[in-house]
Amino acid sequence: MATIQKTVEEIISRTPFLEENIEDGIINLSALARTLQPEINGIIGRNVQTGAITMALKRLTPRFNPRINLKIRKLFNNTGDIIVRSNLIYSTYHNSETLIQKQIQLLEMVNKTRNVFYIFSHGIYETTIVLSASAAKETDKIFAGEQLVTKLKNLSVVTIKLLQDGTDITGVYYFIIKRISWAGINVVEVISTTNEFTFLVSEKDVEKTFSILKNLGNFN
Repeated sequence: MATIQKTVEEIISRTPFLEENIEDGIINLSALARTLQPEINGIIGRNVQTGAITMALKRLTPRFNPRINLKIRKLFNNTGDIIVRSNLIYSTYHNSETLIQKQIQLLEMVNKTRNVFYIFSHGIYETTIVLSASAAKETDKIFAGEQLVTKLKNLSVVTIKLLQDGTDITGVYYFIIKRISWAGINVVEVISTTNEFTFLVSEKDVEKTFSILKNLGNFN
């Protein structure tokens, strides 16, 4: 039989942002209890008073591991260069039998052209290309006949290089994206390697994104 406490814990655990805000004490628990009441009533099978739900929220045990916090702080205090590349175009195409061959042609073109920024991500159904606008005309010729899904202009990438491997630390992506999201920045794409995180954003958000990445080690 589901208890009120267990039901509340299961609901809150599905929403990391909400769970963290409760731990930080910035959520009105009574208002949250009233919001959760219909769902809890359905799970428990009877009418549960908001006061009981509020008490269950107050009894929540923080699941955040302080050792993880220290690892993340150390990781972000050990950052290398932060690199910005602007005036980029983001294009997504449906995958086809001819698309890979055209990617090869694009690579050959990029290899002959200086200072062209290029990233591509090949998915199951679609392929995305991020490219300097200076190469846009030639790229459009190469991919003529392919089915274009999306094309966005006036974008920039901000890349942060970490000086140590953070792949074994839980929550690294969460901490970075949380800071960026809370600043109201829309991330068009995230590209990563073992020690590099690259965020594709609108050119109007470049300075704000750069500042956030520069100060990632300064969190409570």
